[in-house]
Amino acid sequence: MTANRIVEFEPDELDPKDWSPFREIAHQMVDDMIDYLETSRERPVWQSPSADARQHLSAGLPRQGRALHEVYEDFGRHILPYPTGNIHPRFWGWVMGTGTPVGILADLLMSAMNCHVSGYDQAAALVENQVLGWLAEIVDFPASASGLLVSGGTAANLLGVTVARNSLKGLSIRQDGNGQERLSVYGSIATHGWAGRCCDLLGLGENAFRKIGVDSHDRVDIDALAAAIASDRASGFRPFCIVGNAGTVATGATDNLHALADLAQREGLWFHVDGAFGALAKLSPKYRHLVDGLERADSVAFDLHKWGYMQYETGAVLVRDAAAHKAAFSFAPSYLETFRGGIAVEPTEFASRGVQLSRGFRALRVWMNLSVYGSDRIGAAIEKNIEQVQYLKQRIDSERELEQLGPAELNVVCFRYQPGGVSEEVLDQLNRELLVRLQESGIAVPSNARIDGHFAIRVAHTNHRTQQEDFDLLVKSVLEIGRSLTGR
Repeated sequence: MTANRIVEFEPDELDPKDWSPFREIAHQMVDDMIDYLETSRERPVWQSPSADARQHLSAGLPRQGRALHEVYEDFGRHILPYPTGNIHPRFWGWVMGTGTPVGILADLLMSAMNCHVSGYDQAAALVENQVLGWLAEIVDFPASASGLLVSGGTAANLLGVTVARNSLKGLSIRQDGNGQERLSVYGSIATHGWAGRCCDLLGLGENAFRKIGVDSHDRVDIDALAAAIASDRASGFRPFCIVGNAGTVATGATDNLHALADLAQREGLWFHVDGAFGALAKLSPKYRHLVDGLERADSVAFDLHKWGYMQYETGAVLVRDAAAHKAAFSFAPSYLETFRGGIAVEPTEFASRGVQLSRGFRALRVWMNLSVYGSDRIGAAIEKNIEQVQYLKQRIDSERELEQLGPAELNVVCFRYQPGGVSEEVLDQLNRELLVRLQESGIAVPSNARIDGHFAIRVAHTNHRTQQEDFDLLVKSVLEIGRSLTGR
């Protein structure tokens, strides 16, 4: 980060007077970021921002600008060393993807073009429709399906359930609201918190999401779900949507999606699948059976910035019935009339599939990644992740001081340090402290979960940079920290 040529601007201009020094600094930034990726393994996974960085990043509004090279130096000193860490090979926290080198270039290109993609007659609209067609093919949806790229899983799930609600027969929800109808949505207790939040945002109230129990594999109890629907109907509620999981948050479990599709069909309900990361197991010929039935959903939500390894924010929702999707969100303000020619041909094509009017060109990121890597290569990386988790399970099972908690059938494994001879309360406290120390060491970042009420260290593996020896180091470090904490 040594570029220091002065980039000059006129007082009332935002483009540089001379593009040459700007070009030099831009080239330096690209080189530095490639170096940053190439050397990611050499740095701590995570470290807390320094006191100096916190002070610098709490300064007030800059009234007068500074030289670009000085601002870039501040970035290198106060921002770059303190990321979430998810690009690192030993980051397995929550479910965060790693991003790709191609994605960096795509983001540069899409930022330079800076397209407004609510619709319009432009290449960006063609790219998004092409990408949505590719995604439908990946999850075995019909070519006629509709879809939209969004910020992430919460937005995608919200759109899917909103289409379900707005499609209810006998109601004019978009004009009149729910009226006296008491609507209800169903899913397992293992469903991500988006479901209750979605019901809140739709005006149904969080309690409209009925949480159904799970079996020993963290899959929704189908009989209990059917009974809940029947009970609600008898009590005057109107069930309208069943939510299935393809990869639960805590354990990566997938519900019996075929059984849920059958139940939804019998009951006349919309079937939505939250496939935030699990849906993309469809890319793996070897493991795609783990999410069988997903293709029968009425709508599915998933994140390409998770198990698609792409940069944030890249989520997607697909809707089987394109007409229902458009009817749920379409609008035609007078200032956005459609014309037979000119640029304003379908100016709200994508805005009429969701809630955003102003939308960026995130489809280019998907288009470039799939075009360069191909779906087979991404599927191979997914297979590698699943098999690396199987290796980690074997390593956990081989150590008497480690205990696996819950199922691990996809790409998530939960475990704890278990020295023996201590209470459950002490075990929880011990493993909480162990996790914090592991993260603060900079060696690895898993996160946590509660499995049957027990505190667990949770490894959610969507990292294409991880090697087998990284899991060996994780096990070694957990044992060392655990023994240090217990004096063994």
